[in-house]
Amino acid sequence: MNTKKMCLTALCIALVCIATMLIRVPIPATNGYINMGDGMLLTATALLGAGAGAISGGLGSALADLLSGYPHWAIATFIIKGLEGLLFGGLIKALPKLPNIIPAALALAFMVFGYFVAGAILEGSVAVSLTSVPPNIVQGAGGLGVYVLLHSALKKAKLKI
Repeated sequence: MNTKKMCLTALCIALVCIATMLIRVPIPATNGYINMGDGMLLTATALLGAGAGAISGGLGSALADLLSGYPHWAIATFIIKGLEGLLFGGLIKALPKLPNIIPAALALAFMVFGYFVAGAILEGSVAVSLTSVPPNIVQGAGGLGVYVLLHSALKKAKLKI
């Protein structure tokens, strides 16, 4: 990784963290929260590739959990969001003719599933974890909307995406 990409990745880690912390809607049943970090994670991945997207998503989101009083979610978040970025970036590269919205939706579906599994483990209950699925779908849809808006703006600015 060259210096420029390393600096951009560090910037994206911070942006994912800020986007995650900026708007938080608590989910009392799972001790989690809905946020807009996925939009920045997807944007970082589209701009910088799968590896940098995984690092940005994993570290930025886990840092947000640590700073926001959700340290019990930080490890699960690091893994789930890192894999979300890796999956999105990998699908973009493997399927270049598909519109990015399809790989993004698949990566977000993975995120919902990942938090369902993590919630079942952390809360010790599949039933409780099922209550996190609808809010995580809302979070994914919101993140997809943020990504589409950012993607469009960056495309108009003639930045390579």
